[in-house]
Amino acid sequence: MTSDQLRQSFLDFFKSKQHAIVPSASLMPDAPNLLFTNAGMNQFVPYFLGERETPNPRIADTQKCIRAGGKHNDLEDVGLDTYHHTFFEMLGNWSIGDYFKKEAIEWAWELITEVWRFPVNRLYASVYQPGEGDPASFDQEAYDFWKAIFEKAGLDPEVHIVYGNKKDNFWMMGDTGPCGPCSELHVDLTPAGDTKGSLVNADSPYCIEIWNLVFIQFNATPEGDFVPLKAQHIDTGMGFERVAGILATTKNFTDFSSPPSNYNSDLFTTLFDHLTELSGHKYAATMPEDVDNVSELEMKDVIFRVLADHARCLSCAIADGILPGNEGRNYVLRRILRRAVMYGRKLGLENGFFSGLVPVVVAQLGHVFPELKKQKDVIQKIIKSEEDAFGRTLDRGIQLFEKIASDEGKISGNNAFTLYDTYGFPLDLTELMAKQKGISVDTNGFEAEMEKQRQRARASQKKTDILVADSDAPAEATKFIGFETLADEAELIDIVKGEDDSAYLVFNHTPFYAEMGGQVGDSGEINFDELHFDVLDTIKDPNGRHLHKVSGDVSALAIGSEANLIVDHSRRRGIERHHSATHILHWALRKVLGDHVHQAGSYVDEQRLRFDFSHFEAIKPDQLAEIERLCNQRILANSKVKWFETPFDEKPENVIAFFGEKYGNIVRVVDIGGFSVELCGGTHVRATGEIGLLKVASEAGIAAGTRRIEAISGNSLYSHLNDVESTLAAASKLLSAPTAELVKKIDTVLARNAELEKKFKSFQQKAAGNLADELLLSAKESNGLKLVTAKVEASDPNALRQLGANLIGKLGEGVVVLGAEVKGKVSVVAFSSQEAIKAGHKAGDIIRDLTAKLDGRGGGKPDFAMGGAANVSALEETLKAFPW
Repeated sequence: MTSDQLRQSFLDFFKSKQHAIVPSASLMPDAPNLLFTNAGMNQFVPYFLGERETPNPRIADTQKCIRAGGKHNDLEDVGLDTYHHTFFEMLGNWSIGDYFKKEAIEWAWELITEVWRFPVNRLYASVYQPGEGDPASFDQEAYDFWKAIFEKAGLDPEVHIVYGNKKDNFWMMGDTGPCGPCSELHVDLTPAGDTKGSLVNADSPYCIEIWNLVFIQFNATPEGDFVPLKAQHIDTGMGFERVAGILATTKNFTDFSSPPSNYNSDLFTTLFDHLTELSGHKYAATMPEDVDNVSELEMKDVIFRVLADHARCLSCAIADGILPGNEGRNYVLRRILRRAVMYGRKLGLENGFFSGLVPVVVAQLGHVFPELKKQKDVIQKIIKSEEDAFGRTLDRGIQLFEKIASDEGKISGNNAFTLYDTYGFPLDLTELMAKQKGISVDTNGFEAEMEKQRQRARASQKKTDILVADSDAPAEATKFIGFETLADEAELIDIVKGEDDSAYLVFNHTPFYAEMGGQVGDSGEINFDELHFDVLDTIKDPNGRHLHKVSGDVSALAIGSEANLIVDHSRRRGIERHHSATHILHWALRKVLGDHVHQAGSYVDEQRLRFDFSHFEAIKPDQLAEIERLCNQRILANSKVKWFETPFDEKPENVIAFFGEKYGNIVRVVDIGGFSVELCGGTHVRATGEIGLLKVASEAGIAAGTRRIEAISGNSLYSHLNDVESTLAAASKLLSAPTAELVKKIDTVLARNAELEKKFKSFQQKAAGNLADELLLSAKESNGLKLVTAKVEASDPNALRQLGANLIGKLGEGVVVLGAEVKGKVSVVAFSSQEAIKAGHKAGDIIRDLTAKLDGRGGGKPDFAMGGAANVSALEETLKAFPW
């Protein structure tokens, strides 16, 4: 049975049991505390919690999962064994308040033994039996169902039913919430198959758990109680690669002589075949007997497993819009990719090989996960871009590692950090290379250096420290009414003083938007009966209170006073134009560049917008033009902008949420014309026509895999166009040419300028030759070497260099040291012939000595060096005093 047949038979089986077959959820999780979707049940959590009503009480699917980083991290084990993966599929069936233990157990047995024909005598079921301090009681119900099944199969339940405590057989979503006992199915893959359950949960590769049936029947309370749920649920998960590997290894249960391996199925062998073509090595399925002493053949097989696994992982993750980057889940992907490239180098594979594995993955999985086919070209481009970027530093990093290993015999924390920070080596790669050389890595020292970097990052962040409140008012979040109005009367409830003698006023409600989500805080004015204050900024404190920063003496203000709060209308409207424009820009970027584009940061004020986004290469001019055109097309359509609040789990399917953000139960959806739908707490225009037009001012990379666009709209764009028009008019006047012919005129001027520059250089060279002849007359001689030192006139350092080169050519064996004042600073050069160098007169040493005396610095090679300094007045005397 092929892997495709196996997967389809699972889905067909549960479809016959009235289950709705649903597509896999994205590897990008909804839950902010998850790096990746790591289990089949992730997308169904709201149903288990009762937060949403399920569209079907019976569901089945195959779910893409990644376990690399965070709580579930199998990365370090991949390749070194035959059953760990960073990416895998989890087959699962769910009952949301419908069937329970009886059906789940009986159907699992039916599929395993009647459809897939697993030998019944090799199967074992585990049942929950609490240990000391464990929750709930013995799962008698599950035991009774399993007992009946094994007895019907002619097997002894006392042998084929094993018991597990909370660690192995009790599932919890978290410390609190839905939970319950579980039963696991294990298969004995020893040659004789007669271990009688002794290897279950014993970490033996010959006894593998293939299916976990979770019975969600309790709610764990904060007090530590386990209260029965009103509705009981089933959540099962089966490792698809494990089952496929078992069928392939045993040749459909006809041969148990080979060690079990997930990598024996066609999910991996097609990738192995491609790697064989590239490397000339044929996968031999060997396993390291000692991970600290891996043989050459074993290492090659480890590399095959690593590359096949990592290619599947990265292809599927990128297809779901998760790109390699510098933080969080993005850095995990970058680390996986670099790990693959490093391993590929050990197999002799050339740079670019890894992106070549993408078509193989797409051919294998694209019909199951159609996003792979859709994003195939993007996936390859992103991986190729990352490979190229890493390849440029990899060789230098390896050379540094080899030097450190040779010179010091160990890798210090500081050196490990340098390899990480400068050359992109994740710590685990450094550890791997060190292990192969039999040397140690100071991981504690590495972590200490990492913490120093974090502290530097924190210190560089702009912060406002709020110190002390003047009242004992409770710290309740301020009600924001600025979506509807820009002026209101409110009651002063607190005064907060900042460390810079600034003051912040807090009201019971406010129309002033506090800085959040990239949108700057509002400014305006606050008027009491006799007192007036300008609001310079509005920020939020950790409790959600809006703090209005004001100028002036607030000592006369009394808590409970009424005030008129008036937002600067013109400024707010400018901010709103740019904020709405970022949403439209985001839409256009995804339209032109692809769905992998995601916001990575933003800033909007009344003057401009800045939008950071994930993308793997510079945007081409024609792409940028199309992005700008699409934005303005949507703006001029004057589409309506609307917003509404909704429970997070009931947000529209097409809404864009910024993963990594922590959203509350209620979220605000901003819908611009139906084409841009995002979660956003900021303020916006009422119709896109209010934006006016949008003009991209710049586009550039700010980090590997992250780019930035800055743009302007509204009044800022109007002012910008006026400035451009004025500049063009001034240029037209200076060049005596109509605006339409400026480019042609500038080309003519530049050509004429180039011709004059050429003539000027010719004159310079002739003058330099004449000056060189004059300076030769002043040459001193000692021990067969000549010396020329002089302060000369030079238009720039390059002219000084040309003069020195001309002079040393005419001087013969000796030294030339020249200095000049260039734009108020010292410039010096030195040239030494081969004989002078042998006599100890090295140009680099001469310049370092001279510039030190002139309050500057410089250096270079033994035959030529340059430098600069500030002490112009001492130049001539220093040259005269040059030792010979």
